[in-house]
Order: sequence, then C-alpha cells, then structure tokens
Amino acid sequence: MPSTTYESYPASTVVLSNALALAIYVIGAVILSDLGAWAVVLYVAYCVWIEFRILTKSCVSCYYYGKWCGLGKGKLCALLFKRGDPAKFAQSVVSWRDLLPDFLVSLVPLVVGVVLLARNFSWTLVALVIALAALTFGGNAVVRSCLLCKYCKQRELGCPAQKLFAGANRQPRNQPT
Repeated sequence: MPSTTYESYPASTVVLSNALALAIYVIGAVILSDLGAWAVVLYVAYCVWIEFRILTKSCVSCYYYGKWCGLGKGKLCALLFKRGDPAKFAQSVVSWRDLLPDFLVSLVPLVVGVVLLARNFSWTLVALVIALAALTFGGNAVVRSCLLCKYCKQRELGCPAQKLFAGANRQPRNQPT
C-alpha cells in the first residue's frame, strides 16, 4: 500500500504545529522570567536564532521550499532566502550533536525551572515545568509522528532527521578484541 504524502499541508496542521512551538517558547520565557528580563530577552533571541538556523540550514533545500510544509516554514523561507540544493539536503547527515541547539530551547528552561523550584517552591512553577515537559516530549512526539513526518514528501526523498531518528546514522561501536 503506497504511503500518502502532502504536496501542501492542511492549514490546521500548520496552525497546530506552530501553536505547539509558540507554547513551548512562551512557557520557557515565563519560567526564565524569574531570573529577570535579561534572561527572557536572551531566551527569545535564542529562539529566533534557532528558527533562523532551521530556515537557512534545512528549509532552503527542502522539498517544501515555497510550499506549505507542516511547520509553515517552506512559504516563509521562500520569501526570505534563495533556494538551496535539494539533492544535497537529501544526502546530508544530521547527528544528535547537530540537534543539541534545538533541544536547549526546552532543556534550559526545564533545568532552570527545577533549580528555581528547589530554591523557592511554587505550584505555578510546577505547573509550568510539567506543561513544558509534556509539550516538549509528548506534544512534539505526537505532532511530528502523527501529523508531520507521516505525510512528508521530503521523508520519502531523503530526510536527514528521519534517518537519525530511525537509527540509520548510528556508528558501529568499537568491539574489544
């Protein structure tokens, strides 16, 4: 049975995936606001840098460049940047180290939230930390597996992230002799 892919994702998927990302960013900023305005400004700047990095490193060469991808970035990317090389993108390799900056968007506020809880317990902060963890790990997993990657044409053409998550990039471990 052939898989179904979207030529252009439904608006509801684009809205939901962006609402999830925005919720993660906002909750992260609220958690960090306990440190002061400087922490929020740095965090928001970091989130903007992450989005810029994704647009310039991945979206420019993706199949969905100029189209509505599940994240809505294909259209945005075409407005801001010149088209990259789709063949190179399909053959590129991504490691966990490459994704670390993306993970830090959630990990930093989570760690700071736990430290702040140890210092000065607050049920509001508990709720924010739990919500951030649930959205980061559960929400992203559901949205990506059920709404995004499942219907992605780039996945069929060659997606570096899909290869990483499927374990195709694993290096064999050195075996003792």
